[in-house]
Amino acid sequence: MSRKVQCAKLGEELDGLDFMPFPGELGEKIYNSVSKEAWKQWLAQQTILINEYRLSSLDPKARSFLQEEMQKFLFNDEDIDMPDEFKAL
Repeated sequence: MSRKVQCAKLGEELDGLDFMPFPGELGEKIYNSVSKEAWKQWLAQQTILINEYRLSSLDPKARSFLQEEMQKFLFNDEDIDMPDEFKAL
């Protein structure tokens, strides 16, 4: 039986993540209020950001940028800072 959450991103009760995506308060918040589908959508967006901006996971500034964009995407329903090639016309 899968765990259900009220998804902060999609606004529906959906299957929750199987585990916290990373430790700490933010990881717990994501685990408790983000669905598998919303997390999958974020991972696709994150991949675009990493590739287009040529971010390194070893760079603390890049990690901070991705964390800020993730919070905007998942919880604030804000536009994330996508490269020009990926912005809607």
